[in-house]
Amino acid sequence: MMMKKLIAGSFIAASLGSVALPAAAAVYVDIAPPAPRHEFVPAPRHGFVWAPGYWEWRHHQHVWVEGHWVRERPGYAYAPARWVERDGRYYYSEPAWSRHRDSDGDGVPDRYDNAPYNGRYR
Repeated sequence: MMMKKLIAGSFIAASLGSVALPAAAAVYVDIAPPAPRHEFVPAPRHGFVWAPGYWEWRHHQHVWVEGHWVRERPGYAYAPARWVERDGRYYYSEPAWSRHRDSDGDGVPDRYDNAPYNGRYR
């Protein structure tokens, strides 16, 4: 009897782990974040990317989160946290990694690069 309960409990736990949860709700506020603070950026570290500081919305106010190093992910581009203004509201976009194409190998993804080929064409 105890073994049946253990097996049944395992199946229930496994099925709960596969339940899809809704995506996090979008964060937006009517108050513009203050200007970014000037930070001292330390010397580059091999295998890491600098994540600049940003304003985060906590407890009904903007709170500064200091910049820090994040481990590099080869083949991915790091997009820092940012606020985007749309129709008088400020929407928060979390920091994220995305796969990128870097045609000239300068470390700047083509979609953000003012000169994505720098004389090299692929």
